[in-house]
Amino acid sequence: MEAKQPKVINKAGTTKLTDEAVAAREAKAEREFKGRRRDNRRNRRAAEETKKEFDSVNISINRVSRTVAGGRRMRFQALVAIGNHKNKVGVGLAKGNDVTSAVQKAERRAKKNMITINMNGDTICHEVETKVTGAHVLMKPAAPGTGIIAGGVVRSIIGLTGIKNLISKSLGSTNKANIAYAVMEGLKQQVPKSEWNGTKAEKKADKAVKEDK
Repeated sequence: MEAKQPKVINKAGTTKLTDEAVAAREAKAEREFKGRRRDNRRNRRAAEETKKEFDSVNISINRVSRTVAGGRRMRFQALVAIGNHKNKVGVGLAKGNDVTSAVQKAERRAKKNMITINMNGDTICHEVETKVTGAHVLMKPAAPGTGIIAGGVVRSIIGLTGIKNLISKSLGSTNKANIAYAVMEGLKQQVPKSEWNGTKAEKKADKAVKEDK
């Protein structure tokens, strides 16, 4: 049997570790650290992949205040648009105690209010004119190669969709939130060409019904 090594007691009253015990403890700590680092990398990579599903744009960030009994309460208001550069887009408006929380709340709200839009190739299906309170937005389809001819808010939202050609004009209020909601309403009202009144499909259907009669 091996003789037990005598314990060495420090002045503080704690047991002094041998060199072998110190080396073993350091090796164990290094292994655990490397494992955590690999897990963190995996989690970060997974989070980045989920975030890539939708891109977001901060349209505006304003500081707002409310007068309460103790004085003024300062907060931040964020207007955010998110989209997948295809046919899904959403807009959210939210407030928070700081900029980060306001943007995060607005992104969650935008994702909740996301809509699926109908498109005609790389442009919208038809001309549309929408009004939300004082905001008045006109959007027209454009030929290939035209690009997006629009102002700041409209361009920010349309840039998150698959629309590549569009002509737009903001005719009313300059309030960014109202303009954003007016654009969303216009995109929501897009009707595919196959569902228009008087299309070839409908004419063929009417002709078939008359022949049956």
